[in-house]
Formats: sequence, C-alpha cells, structure tokens
Amino acid sequence: MSQFDLFGTAPDDPATGGRARQVDGDTAAPASHAPRAGQTRRGGVGAADLPGDVHRLGERLPGSIRLGTSSWSFPGWKGIVWDDDYSDTKLSRQGLTAYASHPVLRCVGIDRSFYKPMSIVEYQKYAQQVPEDFRFLVKAPSVVTDALVRGEKGEGLSANPCFLDARIAAEQFVTPCLTGLGSKAGVLVFQVSPLPSDLLRDIPALIHRIEAFFAALPPLPQGDTTPEGLAAPGPCYALEIRDGALLTPRLMRSLGPLGVRYCLGLHARMPHVERQAAALAMLDEAGAGPLVVRWNLNSGHRYEQAKAKYAPFDKIVDPDPVTRDVLAALAAHYALAGHPVYVIVNNKAEGSSPLSCCALAERIVELSSTPSLASAE
Repeated sequence: MSQFDLFGTAPDDPATGGRARQVDGDTAAPASHAPRAGQTRRGGVGAADLPGDVHRLGERLPGSIRLGTSSWSFPGWKGIVWDDDYSDTKLSRQGLTAYASHPVLRCVGIDRSFYKPMSIVEYQKYAQQVPEDFRFLVKAPSVVTDALVRGEKGEGLSANPCFLDARIAAEQFVTPCLTGLGSKAGVLVFQVSPLPSDLLRDIPALIHRIEAFFAALPPLPQGDTTPEGLAAPGPCYALEIRDGALLTPRLMRSLGPLGVRYCLGLHARMPHVERQAAALAMLDEAGAGPLVVRWNLNSGHRYEQAKAKYAPFDKIVDPDPVTRDVLAALAAHYALAGHPVYVIVNNKAEGSSPLSCCALAERIVELSSTPSLASAE
C-alpha cells in the first residue's frame, strides 16, 4: 500500500468502454400526470398495483431521502413497477411517469448520458414525465471522464485529449442538463473510468487536475424556497472513481472547499462501503452536504456475471444485508442532519433494484424511528 492509498485498493477490473448501447432510451414522451395504479394509459405504460404496505413505506420514508434505480427500461419489473408486459424500448421512452408514481422511487439514474452527450430537448422530455419533487442523478459523458479513447471491446487505444476538459464538460453536459431538467436536476456525477498506470503513478498530480477541473465548472443554481418556507436543495456535483488508489485524504481535502461531493461507488474495483464512508467523513470535516451513493454491483461478481445471473431482474437473488445496513445508517444519519440523500441502486447489486430500494427503505425507516439515532443528532 502506497503512502497515498490510505483507504485501500481493490482488485483490477476490465476497463469500461466499447460501443454505447441504449440504456435509457433516446426519446421520451411528455406527460404531466402519473397513471393510476393498475391502469394502462392508452398507448402508454401503466403502473403496477402495489400492496398497501409499499404505499405506507413510502409515506414513512423521510422526504429528504430519495431512492431510485440505475435506468428504468426493464420488462422484468412487471408487477413491481409496471402493470403489464412492455418492451424495453417502450419503457425507456414512456415508462418514467409510471416509475415516478411508485411511492418509494423518488429519483432515477440517467446512464445513457455517459455513452453519448444528450441534448436539452432530450433532458426536457424526461423532466416532463415526472412530478416536481422528483430528481435525476445524471452521469457525465465519458468523453471528459475517461482518460483513454477506447475500442469496441473497451480496450484502451490512446490518450483522450478531452479528459477533464471543463469547457467541453460545461458545453456538452452541465449546460444542457441543467437547462433541460431545471429544478429536477439532483446530482451531476463525474464517474472517472479506470485509469492507466502512468496516471496512477503520480496521484498528487492527478488530484490536482481533478481539483482544477471542478473549480472551472460553471457554478450551480441555488435551491428554491417552497411555499412552506423550506429550502429545496439545488443540484450538486459529485465525483465517482474506479481506482481505490485515488481514495485518499488529499482527494477529500481538495473536494471539500469546492462543494463537490464524493459519490460512494459500490463496485468490485473499489474498497468496501465502510472504507468509503470513512473517506466521506473526512470530506465532511470541511462541511457536510448531500449523501450520494451508487450501489452498482454485487462485490462477488463482475458485471456480465451479475447480469446473466440476475436477469430478468424480477427478484432479489443475492441479498446483501451488510451493505444495506451500512447504507441505511448513512442515509438516516444524513437525513436527520438535514442533508439531502440520493441512493441509486443497480439491478446487479442484489438482483432487482426496485426491490432493493424497498428493502433499503424499510431499514431506513426502522433506523429513523430509533430513539438512540435521533438523540445522537
């Protein structure tokens, strides 16, 4: 372990990349009202008829905690989110209204923006499908977050001259995202892909580049004030990494003054969530902010293994109560301290991300009602 690698490293993982596939769909039909449970809108997507305990769970979940899934176009969620069988294309284009009517799902991750920048109109079409208090967690395009230009199979071909280019990030991501989503923009996540060894040999220089990048991004709008006089939080920037060697005190100290949040990325390449939480606590010494989590992948599997094992994502296959408990405790803690909480769960975490969100919500509700936790705040 190097002197910079305070929080530990993780096993190597193949570099991400290759041809972009459709993740969230490329268009979305605008809608202003959620469908009633169990009813399909003509030509649209209907919401599942959920049991009463799911509705009660949503009512008990603290309002500042937003749980959601990484994308939404999964036909296997019939009876969980959708009322019937729909193609993934139809769900990607028209499923957000039904999704947003689920009492526990208050945010969603847009992944397709990682593979190709999206236009203002594309973001607007997503925003038009969800209620005002819904939020999006959006991934920045890989053109500015991947140090390498990659081939069809994800192999690195050459250095990427646009890596950490703040001007390109602002023009191709920040501006269209904020303009299109408006107040529904929650977190703008810059997921830095696995880095080549030559960059990892000089961690301080790399962190300096990251710091300069975020410092040069456009300032984000402040939150609005609700009719009740409460402050609705505005969007935030967050950094997610795929190399444990970067998870250092130096990185946390550089993000703090900029107001950039560290996104806990639960992935086989990264240290366990408890080690990442320790790094987050160091960041919060400069002033706490939103909790941002992406529960991406079961720690025992690679991506393709998990996908093959868990499809069609209609049930929890590998429960991970340890990770769930840590995330629930973090969420309850940040919510009680008055900070927004965003947790995005992938199907590859336990097998079915909506069901994982419900299980996580149950644990959060239990902890939020625990007197010892409340008194600690």
